Amino acid sequence: MALHFLERHGIMAFKVQSKFELRRLTAAVNATQIVTLDPPTPEEIGRCNSVKVQELGGKKVTVFSQVTETSKISTIIIRGPTQNIIDDVERALDDAVNAYKALTRDQTLVAGAGAMEMELSRRLTKVADECADMHQYAMRKYADAFHIIPTTLAEVSGHNAVNVITSLMADHQNGLPNNGVDIEDGTTLDALEAGILDLYLSKFWVIKFATEAAVTVLRVNTIVIAKQAGGTKQNTNGPAE
Repeated sequence: MALHFLERHGIMAFKVQSKFELRRLTAAVNATQIVTLDPPTPEEIGRCNSVKVQELGGKKVTVFSQVTETSKISTIIIRGPTQNIIDDVERALDDAVNAYKALTRDQTLVAGAGAMEMELSRRLTKVADECADMHQYAMRKYADAFHIIPTTLAEVSGHNAVNVITSLMADHQNGLPNNGVDIEDGTTLDALEAGILDLYLSKFWVIKFATEAAVTVLRVNTIVIAKQAGGTKQNTNGPAE
């Protein structure tokens, strides 16, 4: 009955079962979700320049287009021959969008390819050399932990990680703080000149949370292993224990 009157008055209706998709749609057309039967106001209705049905990849979809107005929602269509490729592209797009989002808050970038981690390790080792008490050993191990990033880059690219780390340590000792891993030939390169950059905010929070987690574990003196829930296991061949 409702569809009959909607069609009679030329009103288009869509059935959206997902609450998440409904929120996206209302944000795209600047509308407000209404849970009452009161007539909507012009501000609550929203506005859309074009609504059309078209076929994409053998599937019919409804496209809401905002051409002249600034919309809060944008849709990126990903295509690929296999689902694995589509998943890889989706992850890459998600990383790119989050990187751009982070840059809107802080535009600071640091040298990538493991260069920043190697320079941090060098400076921490220098501070450890100036420490005379037992803390120097913990500081050295903390500095060595930063080698995991360039080591992983070298290993996943099929190169000898020991040789790469040795070359990087020599470069940073010789005043080349921006040198990182060249995954093409297993040597080193200037990450800034190569345009390999990382977000400062990402590096900051990763190091902060990893350090706090390690400190929390080191503060644990005793570990109590609890029994499994459910009580004592019953013996089905004889009397209960």
